[in-house]
Amino acid sequence: MSGFISGFEGFVGIDISKDKFDTCGITGEETKFFQFSATMDRKGFDKLKSHLASVSVSSLLIGMESTASYHVNLFSYLVSEGYNVILINPLLISNYVKMQLRKTKTDKKDAVVIAQFLRTNGDTLIQRVSLSLISDLRDLSRQRESLVDEMTALKMEIKRLLNITFPELEHMTGIFTKAILKLLLRYPSAHSLKGADLDHLTQTLIADSQGHKRETFAEALLKAARSSIGTDSPAKDMILKQNIMLLLWLEDALQEITGMLIEMSRNLMEEDINILTSIKVIGNKAAATFLIEMGSSINQFECSGKIIAMAGLDPAVYQSGKHEGKGKITKRGNRHLRKIIWLMTTKVIQYTDIFNVYYLKRRKEGLPYKMAVLATAHKLIRVVYAMLRQRTTFCLQANS
Repeated sequence: MSGFISGFEGFVGIDISKDKFDTCGITGEETKFFQFSATMDRKGFDKLKSHLASVSVSSLLIGMESTASYHVNLFSYLVSEGYNVILINPLLISNYVKMQLRKTKTDKKDAVVIAQFLRTNGDTLIQRVSLSLISDLRDLSRQRESLVDEMTALKMEIKRLLNITFPELEHMTGIFTKAILKLLLRYPSAHSLKGADLDHLTQTLIADSQGHKRETFAEALLKAARSSIGTDSPAKDMILKQNIMLLLWLEDALQEITGMLIEMSRNLMEEDINILTSIKVIGNKAAATFLIEMGSSINQFECSGKIIAMAGLDPAVYQSGKHEGKGKITKRGNRHLRKIIWLMTTKVIQYTDIFNVYYLKRRKEGLPYKMAVLATAHKLIRVVYAMLRQRTTFCLQANS
């Protein structure tokens, strides 16, 4: 049959839930060679391994839907046993079922359907980097994103508290330098600072980013504290100190996880990272995050539009009578991928001429800010897609 893909003779679909999994194996001619249920434990895993070993076909492709976390252990087990295993977006299975001409009694998540989907579409899903490693990188990337979000929230709370206890400080220096944060741990408010000894305060400080001398800056701080309109609140002082201690801990954690993320990403995708960072304002962290959330390999996408759709940055189509148009973006895809594309786009708009010119052009055409950024994001993804497919850098492409 024309739907049968080359390279594999058998296809095994696995439908996973918390406590058990259902599996079905078929040949290229859709002959079923096993179907059973098993528990999500060592006994169930060994049962699956035994059935896979007994199959007479020479090459197997195994697929399972990506779940919140239930799939991870079975996926890792099969990969460690040397099997070809891929994760499948549940939306792909759902759309596959909808496209079938004949109705089926099986649920869209049924292992039989997953096996049939593999048989028809498996060649477009094979990736060149081990998905178990990509899964680890994705965990690191999303943990890093979570830390950044926590730090942002903490900084907003610290600024809110200081606006009550020492509002003048923000106008004198950057609050979130290590020196000022450590100072605030000792003196968390104007009230606590105004009685400080000048010599001790001078020794505590380092020269600030403006290059002021420590003694001069210490004198200015004491003067501001003694004339401050800040409220004396021991409770707020305590909360502020705890928030600062947590922020400093998160900064260390962020540095540690970022180092591991970049090192592991470069070991797996160094050439791709170098291609992306040839766009000067895209750094190692952004490049690695984009590639990880994309799934590591550009070869799995037929066109740049597939990446845009995966990120949920494609406009939703709406109909009203005979009129058809496009509305807001769908936001149905990977929100982490969508977030990093948006951040990359705002950077290239600021600092890269070709994207800045395009953004301004769309603004002059009447697009509001967010829509103009979205249009520029589409252009950025088209450029990135071409770079990765053609294995060329941004500078080379710009001069071609």
